[in-house]
Amino acid sequence: MKIVVTGGAGFIGSNLCRRLLDSGHQVIAVDNLITGWEPNINSLRSFPRFTFVKHDIAKPFSAKISSQIKNLDAVYHLACPTGVPNITPMAEEMLLTCSRGTINALKLADQEKAKFLLTSSSEIYGDPLISPQAENYTGNVDPIGPRSPYEEGKRFSEGLVVMYVKKYQVNAKIVRIFNTYGPQMSPEDTRVVPQFIRQALLGKPITIHGKGDQKRTFCYVDDLVDGLILVMNKGKAGEVYNLGSSQQVTIKDLAQKIKKLTKSKSKTEFVKRPFHDHQSRLPNLEKIKKLSWRPKINLEEGLKKTLIFYQ
Repeated sequence: MKIVVTGGAGFIGSNLCRRLLDSGHQVIAVDNLITGWEPNINSLRSFPRFTFVKHDIAKPFSAKISSQIKNLDAVYHLACPTGVPNITPMAEEMLLTCSRGTINALKLADQEKAKFLLTSSSEIYGDPLISPQAENYTGNVDPIGPRSPYEEGKRFSEGLVVMYVKKYQVNAKIVRIFNTYGPQMSPEDTRVVPQFIRQALLGKPITIHGKGDQKRTFCYVDDLVDGLILVMNKGKAGEVYNLGSSQQVTIKDLAQKIKKLTKSKSKTEFVKRPFHDHQSRLPNLEKIKKLSWRPKINLEEGLKKTLIFYQ
C-alpha cells in the first residue's frame, strides 16, 4: 500500500511510519517540522520505501508535491502542534492545522479514493463531569478558554471528517487519543513523562503541579499504533474510537516510579498548578475492544523501554 502520514516527524507519527515501513508499505511523511523532531525522520531514511515531504498541511499542495502523493491507498492525518505549553504561542498553527489542514488532508483522500483516519484527542472532552468517558459523551468544554485552540480545533476537525463521510462518502474514521508515551518523543518535549525522565536523569528537581493527586492514564506508543492501524483497516466510516489506557496513576506516583527506575536522587518540587488543568480523564475502551484491540505493555514495562531510548 502507498500511505501518507501527516505529522510524520512527530512522536506518534514517526512510530506509525516505522511500523508501516516494517510491514512493507510505501510511506510518505508530510511535516513542516515546527514541533516534529527531525532525528525521527533521519532514522527512517534508510528505508527505500520512505519519502519525506517538508510541507505545512494547512497550505495547498504545490504541483511538485501533488505529483509525489498520487495513487494513495490511505491517509493518516496526525499533523497538529500538541502540548499545553504550545497552546498560546502556537494557537494559530493549531487552529489552522485542524481546519485548513484537515480539509486539505480530506480532499487528498477524496481525490485518491483512499481510506482516511484522523487522530483527535481526549481534549475534546474538556474537564469531564463523568468518568470514564465514552465516545457519545459530548464533553465539558470552554470554547473560549485557555485550552480552546486545541480543544475546539480538534472538535472542528471531527466535524469536518463526519461531513466528508456523509457528503462525499470518504471512508474516514476518528480516533481520540489519550495520554501516550514512549520512544521518539523529543528530549525537549514538555509532556509529563519525558519531562520527568529528563529531570530525573539530570538530577534536577522533578516538578509536580499542585499536590500531584490529579490522575492520568498512559498508553505505550506501540499499543497506540496497533490501535490506529486496526481502526483504519476495520473501523466503521464516520465512527469515533477512544484509544488509550484504562489504568490510572496519580502524577505524584508517576514521579516516584520514574525516580525509582532511573535511580535518581532528584528532589520532588511542587509548583503552582494551572487553573485549567483537568483532574482526570479515563477512556471507556469498550468500542475499540470490539475490534479486538488490547494493550500489551503495562506502565512499568513501557517506562523502562522509554528510559532506554532517553539514556
